[in-house]
Amino acid sequence: MKLLAIETATEACSVALWCDGAILERHEIAPRRHGELVLPFAEQLLAEAGVGRRQLDAIAVGRGPGAFTGVRLAIALAQGLAVALGRPVVPVSTLATLALGALDEAPASARGAGVIVHALIDARMGEVYSGSFRVGEDGGIDAGSDEALQKPAAAHAPGTGALVLVGSGYGAYRAMLPPDLYARALCEFPDALPRARALARLAVHAYALGDVVDAADAQPVYLRDKVALTSAEQAAARARG
Repeated sequence: MKLLAIETATEACSVALWCDGAILERHEIAPRRHGELVLPFAEQLLAEAGVGRRQLDAIAVGRGPGAFTGVRLAIALAQGLAVALGRPVVPVSTLATLALGALDEAPASARGAGVIVHALIDARMGEVYSGSFRVGEDGGIDAGSDEALQKPAAAHAPGTGALVLVGSGYGAYRAMLPPDLYARALCEFPDALPRARALARLAVHAYALGDVVDAADAQPVYLRDKVALTSAEQAAARARG
């Protein structure tokens, strides 16, 4: 199984190659440079692994939620590659990718079955993208709640059990988030960004289950229809604090 994974929904530009169980990755914090970096990263990884484009079985993509331009770019690049190669696309939640990446860094005590990974991405405009994922018996993750666009104060985690907290939403809105999140937290990763190596692992699992789409059917998930405030709305938001 050979799969190329692209994740550009946040400030991080991240590309990974899954090659028969081994993962190679290029990852750089590069706001506004995603477009110039993604394809060179992909070519470097393929060359390093000695894999030709035609040997790829699928293209995986972080389908959001996240920054509008970053999500749109990733989808467009994945579609272009998939069409050119005649391969399917594996869309993967950016929040799920963030959650799985947190487990890679968490202590063993925070990776037990039933622990909830609560992922928040700063959505700007005083809001967060949120999603909760339950750690399974195999150490993987399953969706524990629907993804949502919320005010920080409404970003509750399901249940009452232990949590792993991850994502830029914690760094941006700590004082506004529900206090019980921190009371239940085993560990916290407020500076974490999604990485393509975690995306690739989720995509390989999805591919095995047949969760793939034709290139034309790969769609971004923005959660927000409106991606910018007018000047008057920005002024009103500042006045509200």
